[in-house]
Amino acid sequence: MKNADFLTGITTSGTPHLGNFVGAIRPAVATSRDSNLTSYYFLADYHSLIKNHDPEKRCQSTLEIAAAWIALGLDHDNCVFYRQSDIPEIPELTWILTCLTSKGLMNRAHAYKAGVQENEVAGTKDPDQGITMGLFSYPILMAADILMFNAAKVPVGRDQVQHLEMTRDIAARFNHVYENLFVLPEVVVDDNTAVLAGLDGRKMSKSYNNYIPLFDTQKRLRKMIMKIQTNSLGPDEPKDPDTCILFSIYKAFATEAETRALAKRYRQGIAWGAMKQELFEYIDAILAEPRQRYDELITNPGDIENILAKGAEKARAVSVPFLEKIRSAVGIRSLG
Repeated sequence: MKNADFLTGITTSGTPHLGNFVGAIRPAVATSRDSNLTSYYFLADYHSLIKNHDPEKRCQSTLEIAAAWIALGLDHDNCVFYRQSDIPEIPELTWILTCLTSKGLMNRAHAYKAGVQENEVAGTKDPDQGITMGLFSYPILMAADILMFNAAKVPVGRDQVQHLEMTRDIAARFNHVYENLFVLPEVVVDDNTAVLAGLDGRKMSKSYNNYIPLFDTQKRLRKMIMKIQTNSLGPDEPKDPDTCILFSIYKAFATEAETRALAKRYRQGIAWGAMKQELFEYIDAILAEPRQRYDELITNPGDIENILAKGAEKARAVSVPFLEKIRSAVGIRSLG
């Protein structure tokens, strides 16, 4: 295997939902099928330790997320699909990078600053109360994830841009102090990637508990869609598609022609009940075959384990010799 053209991770902290599909999984599946690219996708279970302290939830989430990516068509033979914790070189590199990273850089991390601000607003005496070293230094672990495979491009949402900038700073620092070993990764922000609204209109997120699980039963999927908030306009009254949660979800899945046709129906008048039923049927048709594959994988976790083991073998074919170069550069090498 060679270094990564693209690298993406997903934290194993919950059940995958529709927002994960359109925002991360769908573009990753497309990239994984490109034979001209070497793409790395990993289950970030070490990252999940920061906020999730439930072992069973972490294990179940790893199973569900891996099954979802595979069921939705990730080409795990063409790409490198692995579990973060199966690559012991990553935590070792994290420590090496930690010893070069200034505390001042970590002080500027958005997540840490938000935690401090919450404590200040609450009037706590200690501004760092409840903030773990995992939360404080996780941008360094993220840097190790990326630099371990010298990823050229890393697709992220706008809220993660700062961490990629930190990765570049950390890599440049290592290259200056020791040896020019790390590629400075390019930040890729795709503004065309859909950000799905949840049941209450805010961004679909596990944090807000407003998400629609990706592979719930057909009956449950319909029930969740029927719960989406709408306004009180009558069936025949014109409606604005650009301010409607239902329309925004439909748009994320539909073609441009289908979206234009539905927008026209909105402006002519459409009943909310009919729209919710149409949205359910549309999404259900897309997920029907992957749902069946997902259910098969969930009941046969050994198949997933085998896929992840093969992915780890491919990843370690890169990480093991590269870590030896890094160790040698910092002076951790054989004396004989």
